[in-house]
Amino acid sequence: METVTVTRSIGAPSDEIRDALDDLEPFMRASGFDEVEIDGDRLEVSKALGLLRISLTLRVSEDEQAALAYEQVDGVFDSMATTYELTERDGTTAVTARTEFALDAPGGSILDATVVQRQRRKELQAQLDYLEDRLE
Repeated sequence: METVTVTRSIGAPSDEIRDALDDLEPFMRASGFDEVEIDGDRLEVSKALGLLRISLTLRVSEDEQAALAYEQVDGVFDSMATTYELTERDGTTAVTARTEFALDAPGGSILDATVVQRQRRKELQAQLDYLEDRLE
């Protein structure tokens, strides 16, 4: 299992950040997905990466520690789950976005995992940029 974690302090209360996270379509688009469809607790997202088109079906899941959590139910990963945890401190809220994934390739190379980690880090940072722009 591989992990990507990004944390940023945002100058807004955790309730405002939760509200922004609940507005899933613009939040998911902020990470670079050009197609986002929401049906209840299911999300269909896709984006072009070079010559490839990556499509994932995600399910919003319950996680007592997280303001938002979702996991892949269909897509390119053997497993993938992302959580967004909020910690208020000194008038700001630290947002920690964490994705854990396993590649759906027997004997997948470390380079593949490194490429996925780099891409996912960019996506998570873009989502935190969106939260910062929306709330500060």
